[in-house]
Amino acid sequence: MEEAILQDQTHCDIAIVGAGIAGASLAAKLANDAGVVLLEREAQPGYHATGRSAAMFMETYGTVQIQALTRASRAFYENPPDGFCATPLMNARGCMYIAGRHQRALLQQRYEAAIALSPNVELYGADDAVGQVPCLRPQAVAAGALFEPFARDLDVHAIHQGFLRQARADGAHLRCNAELVGARRDGNGWRLDFADASVLHARVLVNAAGAWADEVAALCGAARVGLQPCRRTAFTFAGPADMEFSGWPAVVGLDESFYFKPDAGQLLGSPANADPVAPQDVVAEELDVATGIYHIEQATTLSIRRPRHTWAGLRSFVRDGDLVVGWDQACPEFFWLAAQGGYGIQSAPGVAAMAAALLLRKPVPDEILRQGVCPDAMSPQRLR
Repeated sequence: MEEAILQDQTHCDIAIVGAGIAGASLAAKLANDAGVVLLEREAQPGYHATGRSAAMFMETYGTVQIQALTRASRAFYENPPDGFCATPLMNARGCMYIAGRHQRALLQQRYEAAIALSPNVELYGADDAVGQVPCLRPQAVAAGALFEPFARDLDVHAIHQGFLRQARADGAHLRCNAELVGARRDGNGWRLDFADASVLHARVLVNAAGAWADEVAALCGAARVGLQPCRRTAFTFAGPADMEFSGWPAVVGLDESFYFKPDAGQLLGSPANADPVAPQDVVAEELDVATGIYHIEQATTLSIRRPRHTWAGLRSFVRDGDLVVGWDQACPEFFWLAAQGGYGIQSAPGVAAMAAALLLRKPVPDEILRQGVCPDAMSPQRLR
């Protein structure tokens, strides 16, 4: 790329639409090499998905490519750059997928698929599973469990703020309340028009708009990729008074019909739903909460009389479940960074490193490729 441009707030090299985890991590990776403006429609970054995530770092979670990008992110989370954060970004948790008697074959299948990509998984018998989480009912773990001991809790707020802080320190500009209402090619770049009548000129436009990425693409004259936002509901509730539960691993139904895990002195639960919705400021549905409570109580001796807090967030997918990262060949200087699903935070450092290399037209770093990452597998062209 030519010499960086950021003379004022009206011209830049790269405009990134969306300041959630995808946009923030990319801005932090690019700001040393280009003039970057990070655009956020809301009054604060990360309002819709990032700020509502109960993310964990799990190397066995997601598609093959997402798992590879997650492995490529571990080193960053274990040893973040100086000044990135004041506390650890990952904390010990572990994750256990439990299987009832009728799920024995599925458990073996999941184990074989997981162990082929990561050595960090174990098969547990029913007694081992109950030993880890004493509230589990014997029938819920009759076939045993798949245990990932090195799964970690992620400090989502610290991660997101760390990327934003790093981006600003390296020269990126963050603009909130920046609602994009028009975009067109203007000479060799983009003219972006906003609801407040301001204008920004950018050489390159990055679409990191989360659930709204297809809407942003249409506004820019690019073809949609078939993005589907999905509602995920969560709630917190009191843990058992007669058990020390803070050290429990996350517990997930093997069919992903529910999960629960310790969270700040209480338990956090979810029906692990992915209900298709239009992009919106989504809220928890009572039926989702009731479904999650039912499945957790069926699998455990826990009694959830009333959730302390309920909320919902959006997870956005395309048809094959992989990310969409790369240049749009039919729309000049338009770059996709979308469809993070429920994996955007655990894979953010790896995704940002790959996306930054593609944007700057440099080779993708070897440490990313060594994990099995194939950038072409995430190109928007595969969906056309």
